[in-house]
Amino acid sequence: MPELATRTWTQMKPARKAVIPEGLWLRCPGCAQLIYRRQMEANLHVCPECGRHFRISAEERVRQLTDPGSFREMYKGLSPADPLRFRDIKAYPDRVRAEQIRTGQKDACVAGEAFVKGRPLMLACLDLTFMMGSMGSVVGEKLTRSIEHATAKNLPLVIVSCSGGARMQEAGLSLMQMAKTSAALARFDDAGGLFISVLTDPTTGGVTASFAMLGDVIFAEPEALIGFAGPRVIRQTIRQDLPEGFQRSEFLRDSGMVDRVTPRHELRNELARVIDYAGK
Repeated sequence: MPELATRTWTQMKPARKAVIPEGLWLRCPGCAQLIYRRQMEANLHVCPECGRHFRISAEERVRQLTDPGSFREMYKGLSPADPLRFRDIKAYPDRVRAEQIRTGQKDACVAGEAFVKGRPLMLACLDLTFMMGSMGSVVGEKLTRSIEHATAKNLPLVIVSCSGGARMQEAGLSLMQMAKTSAALARFDDAGGLFISVLTDPTTGGVTASFAMLGDVIFAEPEALIGFAGPRVIRQTIRQDLPEGFQRSEFLRDSGMVDRVTPRHELRNELARVIDYAGK
């Protein structure tokens, strides 16, 4: 007892546990390994253990692909309207406004002129963080303007697709963007333009059924989900069992639908190589 009475308050306080900030570590869905987030981000958002490519925003995609300081964004002021007065759980304008506040973007596409390893080009990237990268009127308009600008300036065109497909809140107006972008690409092709399509995880629905598969050269990231309808819908429609992984980029490459499966850290070099080969 005398010994206990002589202890100071500091000695009697319980030891504090070390606090690890949230978000420093994450578990890779591919290999289930615990990986350091900053290491993954420094590795272009690719798992250093198994090579799984994490989904990234359009802003991050632009940062990875373009030469530092070379990207000049265009068509920034375009924002969705609501001519159909669509409402599901909440009104479409309210949903769009919430997405704009959350992401800092007007819609699901970022486009502009840039340089990739010193080569000038027109770049458009779909943004999965904004309503799953769905293609509405603004996305279709930005892509069409990008294609027309590349035609007028005789620039190579690169479109990075990452989308859940057409935007259901815009119904038929969204579906019209498929024809609109495809027609612009036809004119671009007639003018002798070079279109490089980059497919990432996921590229589905009306995006796959239109401009995404019309590239002169089509790259895809490893293990990217690429397709129009889901496996269950296809199985019920054709009433046949489907091959394992038939909607992954490797299967599509082997089937001749994709030219090359390219890891993210090689993509800049591959784009520059194709542009040089095509004489642009």
